[in-house]
Amino acid sequence: MATTADIKNGMVIKYNDDLYSIIEFLHVKPGKGPAFVRTKLRSLTSGKVIDNTFNSGVTIYPVRVERRKFQFIYKDEFGFNFMDNESFEQILLGENLCVMADLMKEGQEVEILINTEDDSALSCELPPFVELKVTYTEPGVRGDTANSPKKPATVETGATITVPIFIEQDELIKVDTRTYSYAERVK
Repeated sequence: MATTADIKNGMVIKYNDDLYSIIEFLHVKPGKGPAFVRTKLRSLTSGKVIDNTFNSGVTIYPVRVERRKFQFIYKDEFGFNFMDNESFEQILLGENLCVMADLMKEGQEVEILINTEDDSALSCELPPFVELKVTYTEPGVRGDTANSPKKPATVETGATITVPIFIEQDELIKVDTRTYSYAERVK
């Protein structure tokens, strides 16, 4: 057991008979009334994000989790198949456990959260940035540059990302997996 003073980003807690990962938190101390902690929680079973407020000092129930490196092998009708980089054993995760799965390409290294109590996989997390090749985008029109124009681009995984107008087809770009947005051109 822990209190709200122990809350950290990435911590996994048991709340309302479900497991949640803390995405962000803010300790608020208003001038009038008791302090509280405002949190943003992601359900590890459904992937939904909820906002919740805990009163300061309330007991929370952290869950021991382990982050293990896995390699994405392939996707089939049952879900996503991953291989452990150390033991070479393979596991299968359902589509609801993989956040931003359309940015994952074969051979990609990911982190999978493992519940240490029952050794079950909780969720799959991509690295903060991935490098992807643009497979299709409309050519940029010269003179169309008011207000930093953007255009849609399809990457090699099939996802559509909004990119600046100077990005061309067959270029490598870096995509931020946390915000699902273009970060920079890869040289």
